[in-house]
Amino acid sequence: MPIVTLIKDGDDLILPLTDPVFADMGLEIGDTMVWKDNNDGSWTLSKKPKTKIVMVDAISTFRIRYAVEIPVDADAEWALDTVTMGEAKELSQQHLGEQISSYRVITESELLTQYRADNDYTTSWSDEVCIKNGLTKWVFKDEI
Repeated sequence: MPIVTLIKDGDDLILPLTDPVFADMGLEIGDTMVWKDNNDGSWTLSKKPKTKIVMVDAISTFRIRYAVEIPVDADAEWALDTVTMGEAKELSQQHLGEQISSYRVITESELLTQYRADNDYTTSWSDEVCIKNGLTKWVFKDEI
C-alpha cells in the first residue's frame, strides 16, 4: 500500500492521487473508497470490495403441540383429524430452526421483482425502500 503525503495549499490540504497510486491500490474508475481514521493522525484509504446478492431460501420448522379431548371409545386418530382440520387449540410451540433449501446469485432487478411478488403491498414502494427493507447489506469491516 503506497504512502501519500498531503500537500498544503493555503488552508486546504490536497491528497495527490496520481495514476501510479491508483494502479498500486488496484483502483478503477467507479470504485468506492473507504476512509479509516487510524487514531494516530494518519488515515487509511482503501477500496471497498464489490458485492453480489445471494437469494437464500430456507424452511422454518416448528414443533407444535396440541391436547385434544375425544370420547373414550373413539379412535385416537380422531384427535389427528381435529388437528388437521385446524379445529384444535395450540398447546405450545417450539422453533426448531431453519434449514436452507436452496440459494442462488441474483441481480438487484431480480431482488426487486421477487420482493414485490412476495410482498404484494410493496408494489408502490420505491426501489430504494424495497432494498432498504428487503436486503441484508454487507458492512465492510473498515466502515464500522
